[in-house]
Amino acid sequence: KILESFRPEERFPMMSTFKVLLCGAVLSRIDAGQEQLGRRIHYSQNDLVEYSPVTEKHLTDGMTVRELCSAAITMSDNTAANLLLTTIGGPKELTAFLHNMGDHVTRLDRWEPELNEALPNDERDTTMP
Repeated sequence: KILESFRPEERFPMMSTFKVLLCGAVLSRIDAGQEQLGRRIHYSQNDLVEYSPVTEKHLTDGMTVRELCSAAITMSDNTAANLLLTTIGGPKELTAFLHNMGDHVTRLDRWEPELNEALPNDERDTTMP
């Protein structure tokens, strides 16, 4: 039961907060046997996007799914988020995962860093309280 709310019908850009939801989707795939925390993902310089303080240091050796989740959540590493998004099938698959979990409001439409654009009245990459 909701006793009080503030701007409950307003959509807000998720920005980097989507990374927690993304890692939840990844962990769900691990529970289902569709992914492994120890799987190493290799990537190239071309995959790096703005603000990638952890992934930029591992171009030669790649990173495990576990390390990518940690980098995405604790350091807000954008490349880590994009690599994890790739493992689940992209932004639309994250939205589908959330819908299957009962969240019919939250949506992710774009990749890092474009999803941070946050234009007025743009419902892409948003959620509600």
